[in-house]
Amino acid sequence: MPYLTKPLILLLCLVVTAECRKHSHRVRRWTGTVETQKHGTSLAKKPPDVTKSRKTKTEHLLKVDDHDFTMRPAFGGPAIPVGVDVQVESLDSISEVDMDFTMTLYLRHYWKDERLSFTSSTNKSMTFDGRLVKKIWVPDVFFVHSKRSFIHDTTTENIMLRVYPDGHVLYSLRVTVTAACNMDFSRFPLDSQTCSLELESYAYTDEDLMLYWKSGDESLSTDDRISLSQFLIQKFHTTSRLAFYSSTGWYNRLYINFTLRRHIFFFLLQTYFPATLMVMLSWVSFWIDRRAVPARVSLGITTVLTMSTIITGVNASMPRVSYIKAVDIYLWVSFVFVFLSVLEYAAVNYLSTVQDRRERKMRERARSQSLPCTCGISQTRTMTMLDGTYSEADTNSLAGYTEEPMEPEEEQEELHEVPEKPEHMVVHLSVSSESTTTKKKKSLHALNIIQNTHAIDKYSRMIFPGSYIFFNIIYWSVYC
Repeated sequence: MPYLTKPLILLLCLVVTAECRKHSHRVRRWTGTVETQKHGTSLAKKPPDVTKSRKTKTEHLLKVDDHDFTMRPAFGGPAIPVGVDVQVESLDSISEVDMDFTMTLYLRHYWKDERLSFTSSTNKSMTFDGRLVKKIWVPDVFFVHSKRSFIHDTTTENIMLRVYPDGHVLYSLRVTVTAACNMDFSRFPLDSQTCSLELESYAYTDEDLMLYWKSGDESLSTDDRISLSQFLIQKFHTTSRLAFYSSTGWYNRLYINFTLRRHIFFFLLQTYFPATLMVMLSWVSFWIDRRAVPARVSLGITTVLTMSTIITGVNASMPRVSYIKAVDIYLWVSFVFVFLSVLEYAAVNYLSTVQDRRERKMRERARSQSLPCTCGISQTRTMTMLDGTYSEADTNSLAGYTEEPMEPEEEQEELHEVPEKPEHMVVHLSVSSESTTTKKKKSLHALNIIQNTHAIDKYSRMIFPGSYIFFNIIYWSVYC
C-alpha cells in the first residue's frame, strides 16, 4: 500500500494541472471573441460625434473663453436680426381696479452667433439649461409697461438654450408678466377691452438689433382652453412698429394684442335685475291707501336705501374714473324713479291735508251762514248732509220740520237743559241762490274724486311704468 499511495498522489496532481490549463485556454478564447466583435462593430458604425463625447467640455467646444460675449454678434456691422415667437399658456386675471392683466407665456428668441458655431458630422444641435446663458450674449428684451414679471424656477429655472453647429441659437424661457392695460369703462359692463403686451430691446436701438416676428401672425399661438370668468377672448393678433425716445433714439417694438368682451349675464343678475325690481316695488305705493302713512313711507324709504346700497356695491369694485359709466346711468335713473315715488306720496299727503283744511273751513262757513232747525232724521243721513253731499230732494224733505232757535253750547251748559228729542240733530242749511248751489256741486264733485282716489296716484300708475319702459328701450338699444 505505501508503494501505491505515491503514484496516486502524483496522478491526481497531473489531472488538476491539466484541468487548470484547459480552463485558462477557454477564458482566453472567449475574451478574444468579444474583442473581435467589438472591433468589428466599431468598424461598421459611423465615427463618434464630438458633441456627445463626455471628455469634451462645453466651454471648449463652443469656444466660450475665446470670445468676448459682452458685445453683440457682428459688433460694428449691420443690425443683428432677432426673431421672436410667443406661445400664450394662460391669461390668468384681468383687474379693472388696477387696470392691468396677468399672462403666462413661452418667449422664444432666434438669432445667429457665429462665435458659437462648432464642428459636427451629424449636424445635431446641443441643448443647455440656464447656466450657460450667463456666459454668452442673449437679447435684452423686456416688457414695456410691465408692473411685475418673473421667470419660473420650479424645479429649476425654466430656461432652455439650443445651439446649432452653424451658430444659430434658440433661447426660450417661461415668464409670467403683469402689465398695464388702458381700459375705457364708458360702456361698462357692456364694454369690450383691447390690451397689449409690448416687447422691446432695452439697450440696442434699431441700428444694432432688429426685433421682428419670426413667422408673422403665426408667431403667436394660444391654447384653446384659455378662458376667463368675466370675459370672452375674441382674438389675438400681432403688430410691430418703431418707438422713439428723445434721449436714446428709435427701437423696434413688438405688440401682442388681444380683445376681450365682457360677459353681461353676471351683471344682469347682480345689478340690473335688483335695480329694476326696486323700481317696480316703489310703484306698489300707488295702490296703497293714501291714509296708510306708515306703509307708504316705509316702502319708499326701503327702496331708496336699497338702491343706494346697489350703487355703492358696484362702485366699490370699479376704479374711480371721472366719467360716467353705462351702469351709472341705469342705476341713477332707477334711483331717480324710486325717489320720485317718495316725492309723489309727499305731494299726495300734502294736498290731502290742504284739502281737509279747506273742507273744514267750508263746513264752518256753511254752519255760520245757515238757518238753525231741528230735524227728525237719522244720524247717518244727517252726517252725510253735513259733509255737503246732500241733494235738492234732501233739502225739500226737510221743509216740514219745525224750526227752533239754536242756542249756543255755552248757554246750554249753564242752563243744564237737555233736548227733548235726543234722536233729532241740528242741521244748518244755507239759503243761497241757484248759481251758488251749482258752483258748490262742481267743487264738491272735484273734492270727491280727490277723497276717493287721488288724481296724482291715479296718473302715477300709468306715467311711472310707461316712462321706465321707454327709458329701458332707449338704454338697451344704445349700449347693446
